[in-house]
Amino acid sequence: MSKIRPTILFLLQSIVVGLAVAFVVVLIRPELLPVLDPSINRGQPASYADAVDRSAPAVASIYTRRLVPDTTYPAAADQFRLNTSLGSAVIIDPDGYLVTNYHVIAGAAEIRVQLADGRIAVPVVVGFDAETDLALLKVDLGPLPAIPLGRSDQLRIGDVVLAIGNPYGLSKTVTQGIVSATGRGLLQLMTFENFIQTDAAINEGNSGGALVNSLGQLVGINTAVLTQDAGTEGISFAIPVDLVRGVVDAIKKNGRVIRGWVGLETEDLAPADAARQGLDPNIGIILTRVFDDGPAAIAGLQRGDVILSINGEAIRSRQQALLIVAGQKPGDEVEINGWRDGQRFRATLAVSERPSE
Repeated sequence: MSKIRPTILFLLQSIVVGLAVAFVVVLIRPELLPVLDPSINRGQPASYADAVDRSAPAVASIYTRRLVPDTTYPAAADQFRLNTSLGSAVIIDPDGYLVTNYHVIAGAAEIRVQLADGRIAVPVVVGFDAETDLALLKVDLGPLPAIPLGRSDQLRIGDVVLAIGNPYGLSKTVTQGIVSATGRGLLQLMTFENFIQTDAAINEGNSGGALVNSLGQLVGINTAVLTQDAGTEGISFAIPVDLVRGVVDAIKKNGRVIRGWVGLETEDLAPADAARQGLDPNIGIILTRVFDDGPAAIAGLQRGDVILSINGEAIRSRQQALLIVAGQKPGDEVEINGWRDGQRFRATLAVSERPSE
């Protein structure tokens, strides 16, 4: 019995010392505590109120008036009526610069901006780019609450996003969704398409509004919804903020966006047609038009040629080729590798400035 008592005493002392050490370690490093609930500490907030507080003050309402033909009666074909419409805009610079969709202001006889604090101003249209459906406005109201800009290239499918805008005149409306896809194109909504697809609800008046991440940073400009079917829901599109940055910088610098052009039109090459010519079915686009006296015509390209690569990059879609060429500066040269009459060919084209649509 006398031998057991010291052993028990030793064990109790060891337990007490161990608990004391563990208490001190946890006090200094609480993150070492085990997480019992897997939903805890994943970084997702229980509420997005902070993100809204950070971004919503920079979202404004746009009111426009247009004169449109009055087709109510055949006799009134040469008469006009006043049409009003709604939209949204986002303050991206404290100096009063706002971004919206070009289609929100296109053809407007009158434009008014109402800020989140209720102030109203008539903006100056600094410039626009119809091919990306973006417009830059400016108001003179002193320092304004600019939205923090995020990075759309870091978006992942499944990320939470919030759409903030002015649907049906209901200002500062917020809807929530997730990123459903990135890099969406071929929607034929505009020339240069690289949309963020989301299921956040976007309605009439949301165009030009903000798509923000869970931190309240701008990641896109809400632009369109899929309306092919009256029952379609949960498919909306936004222009990524990385594209917005480039367009805004170009408009500020040059009053317009300067893009490269080589004077041709293309279509995607069907895999079956590629296989018949002995080509990789996943690579190649076909020339459908070569503009007279354009860079492509001067270099000898012909309708029916297949373009396989541009500047060493394999071409898998017409949109990819369009973006590569548009990213060049007038005066640059691009090298094209192609296929004609069963043989490969190479051509060097001098890039011109893309004509305005």
